[in-house]
This record gives sequence, C-alpha cells and structure tokens, in this order.
Amino acid sequence: MVTTQHFEGFAREMVETQLRPRGIHDERVLDAMLRVPRHEFVPPQFVAAAYADHPLPIGETETISQPYIVAAMTEAARVSPGDKALDVGTGSGYQAAILACLGARVYTIERNPRLAEEARLRLARLGYQIVEVICGDGSEGLAAHAPYDVIMVSAAAPSVSPALLNQLAEEARLVVPVGDLYHQDLLLYFKHGGEMTVRALDPCQFVPLIGRGGWPE
Repeated sequence: MVTTQHFEGFAREMVETQLRPRGIHDERVLDAMLRVPRHEFVPPQFVAAAYADHPLPIGETETISQPYIVAAMTEAARVSPGDKALDVGTGSGYQAAILACLGARVYTIERNPRLAEEARLRLARLGYQIVEVICGDGSEGLAAHAPYDVIMVSAAAPSVSPALLNQLAEEARLVVPVGDLYHQDLLLYFKHGGEMTVRALDPCQFVPLIGRGGWPE
C-alpha cells in the first residue's frame, strides 16, 4: 500500500533528481513542487507514476505536463504573492495549484466542461480557495479579469494570440509554448514600458491549444 509518507518521498525525489539537476533554482518554486500533492491531480490508474519525469494522460485527449516543464514555466514566470495569474488550459488543475501555492490569485480556464468541473471540485477539496475555475475558450485569455501579472498557457499555440498580450499588466510575464502540432518552443514574453520582449526557453511538446486564438477544433 502506498502511503502519504511514500508520496512525500516521491515528491522529494522528484525535486532532487529531476528539478535541481536540470537547473530549477528558485527555492519557492521547488518548495511549491514539493508541497502540492501531484498524485491528487492524476487519474487513479496513474497514481504510482505521478512524480515520474514525463507527462500523463488525464482524459479527453489532455495531459498533465511533466514536472520539469511545470517547474520551468513557473520559475520563468517569477510569480510573487499577490500576483493576479491567468492559467490557460486548466486540465486537472495542477498548474493552478502550483500558482496558488506561490501566493497568486488564480483564474484558470478550461474548454472541456467535464475537466473544468472535476478540477473545480479537486481544487476546492484540497483547499486552494484562491483559484477560480472557468469553463470557456481560454485561447484568447479572460478579459473579464484582466490585466494579469502572469499568464501561463499549458497548451501549444501556432502563434501568440494578440488578446493574451493585450491582457498583460505592466511588468507582466506570459509563458506559452508556440510552434506546430509536434514541436514547439517555450517562450517568455515580458512587458516593460508598454513594450514587449520575448525570449525562447526550452523546446517542448504540448497538446494543441484549441480555440479562436489557437488551433481550429
């Protein structure tokens, strides 16, 4: 029987063997990856592999990203307590939980109604009260609560939607995978003085971002 102590050990091993050696240095991010119970965000049949170094299916052709990619995106976003964050592509709610653990006020949007409702119930059960789950097309952001200090996109776009860029506050960060359906680059956008700079981070492979600001359904 796998116990809570086992999962805590798996989480520590994930941090010390997958994240630190690959260059994740922000101790706040590492602590959040340690504290958020990743095994609660995967289907029961994949619980034993929850902390392994690869993505896992969560149903509806969607996945939970591998731990390193979640940590790398979060570190790049430089999340501070009190930040307003938009998480595009809720999935199981794991990235939203990491952002909340770092003290952000999180709005997360998911196009699939079943996944959105499951994530809402899961996040509430686990005590992430500062996360609001919205069902809708997040490919063009969520204008109702803009501007955001951080926008995280957990699905691959063919290009960056201008709507997402327009919803960034001054000094805000947008992390998004951009490319074709099979190969993307993780890009970091930073808004300063009303101007936008962009930097490529890691090559990656995400499920497609479906919607008006992404790929057609």
